[in-house]
Amino acid sequence: MTARRPSLSPLLQRLRDRSPGLGASLLGGAVAAGLGLGSLAVLVLALWISSPYPDSGPGGALHVAAALWLLAHGVELVRTDTLSGAPLPVGVTPLLLLALPVWLLHRAARDATDVPAEPDGPPPVPARTAWAGVVLGYLGVGGAATLYCSGSELRPSWFWVTTCLPLVAAGAAASGVWAAHGCPREPVLRLLLVLPDRLRLPLFGSDAGPRLGAAVRAAGAGTAVLSGGGALLVAASLVLHGPAARASFLQLTEGWTGRFAVLLLGVALIPNAAVWSASYSLGPGFTLGTGHLVHPLASDPAPLLPPFPLLAAVPDAGPGTRLNWAVGLVPVVAGVTVAWFVARAAVRLGERDERGRRAPAPASPPWPAARTAGVLVLSALVCAGFLALLAALSGGPLGTEALSRFGPVWWQSGGATALWITATGLPVVLTVRGWRLWRRKVHARAVPGQGTGGGHGTGAGRTAARTVAEVAGGTAKGASKIAAQEPPRDTAGRTAKGAGRAAPSPSGPGEDELYDFVPAQDPFPPAWQHDDLARASRWAALREASAPPEAGRPAEKGPAPTGGPADGSGTDEATGTDEVSGAAGKDDAAGPAGTNGPAAAPGEPGPEGAESTP
Repeated sequence: MTARRPSLSPLLQRLRDRSPGLGASLLGGAVAAGLGLGSLAVLVLALWISSPYPDSGPGGALHVAAALWLLAHGVELVRTDTLSGAPLPVGVTPLLLLALPVWLLHRAARDATDVPAEPDGPPPVPARTAWAGVVLGYLGVGGAATLYCSGSELRPSWFWVTTCLPLVAAGAAASGVWAAHGCPREPVLRLLLVLPDRLRLPLFGSDAGPRLGAAVRAAGAGTAVLSGGGALLVAASLVLHGPAARASFLQLTEGWTGRFAVLLLGVALIPNAAVWSASYSLGPGFTLGTGHLVHPLASDPAPLLPPFPLLAAVPDAGPGTRLNWAVGLVPVVAGVTVAWFVARAAVRLGERDERGRRAPAPASPPWPAARTAGVLVLSALVCAGFLALLAALSGGPLGTEALSRFGPVWWQSGGATALWITATGLPVVLTVRGWRLWRRKVHARAVPGQGTGGGHGTGAGRTAARTVAEVAGGTAKGASKIAAQEPPRDTAGRTAKGAGRAAPSPSGPGEDELYDFVPAQDPFPPAWQHDDLARASRWAALREASAPPEAGRPAEKGPAPTGGPADGSGTDEATGTDEVSGAAGKDDAAGPAGTNGPAAAPGEPGPEGAESTP
């Protein structure tokens, strides 16, 4: 008997069956954090080296780089080296800096999932394992950076570190894992189950997937229009306030390295200014200090603002003018854009090919008007959520008392976005839906006519009918020409037999023949012509060369006999058993147009004394 091996302990079994890819995911998250920190460290060290009057050593520059990296995640910083000695908060996050860690985390999580390109490749790393590894690795480096700069003059707030850093890491890593698996809808739909039925069913209905997809696409387009319109407003305001912006830029510093640093800061804050301008065009505007609002109807900035080019481009104090009211076109264009995207999802038309022709419409039925309006309202709410998030990230405090609040109020900007898009989008989406329904019906009436040959057919249908008619007509003309060139027959049976082979079928050509190509002309025509004189001459020469001469006298030279021998010995010449005469028979059997005509019996006279064979 053999002894059975003892089973492994539960701990060893768990270690052996652990999920693969956890170590690689941890390393990927740590590398993503290191790349972000290293990029900012290189930039800060380059500015510190080129500065003629540095305030601190390289350790201070590295502390500033770590603090800026935390600020890019939304962490509020505290500045301790002030004139009054009281710490001042710095909470305005440059949105351009925020894009760097989000992009690095997204790529790290997508690569950690390791989804194979081939269907029969190895299985990917589990989504939870990849996500947890990247987040833990990133947070480990983030915690070390927080400890490193916690004792510097620009130190982070631990409350915001424990709130913003995990949220950014978890959200960006989740988007990377989701994108690596092909952006499936099931995880998003499972999140909707958290909502109560009274709220979920009116918004999403029974088919939440198509509605949510169309709403997110339309909301993304509307947010892009609002952000782009805000950027255009910033550029126009900088042009109008050019002298004041230039004076503030030169007032901040004198050296070229300091001005380059101010320029980089201004570029990093341009997305913030675009969100502020979008909120300004929506109506709520933004605050420049506690109790100082700037909106299209009136502008009341704080009296003592720090000199900065973007702050110098703020509208002048006083009531608004018609130029300020014209910014309301931005949310109108955003509402029209959202309505257009929703109407396209509601009524789908066929795609256009390379020649500009539209394919048939898909089989999905168009949405009713109530459902289309509901998806537009859902798109407005999603767009409001996007803009409210951007407004919350783009603002923050720059000090205490009067400087404690800068930027738009997130809930006011979000509410105004929902109202604008709903009010301007509802009539547009219903109008565009009706127009697309009309186009779909017109196209549906035109498509069945293709290829039918009826009077209602257009395009390819008329071309096909015309081609069939031409082929049939050409066949009939060829048959009539062959019949006209046939010689009269002595026997009625033979004439009927030949006509039966030459005439087309009463039912007309077959279906395959109708849609076949018309035969082209021979590119290598023979040197001779198929006329009667040439045929008679060839027959005479061939019969003289093939017939043996009689004994005792030379062969007669003269015209060929008009018929074969009576005993049937000349049937080889007529039927083509002889190699030379058979070849000639094949050439002669092809009539003037190269088609087989009715054959004459052996011994019967052919046209002009020649014999024809089948």
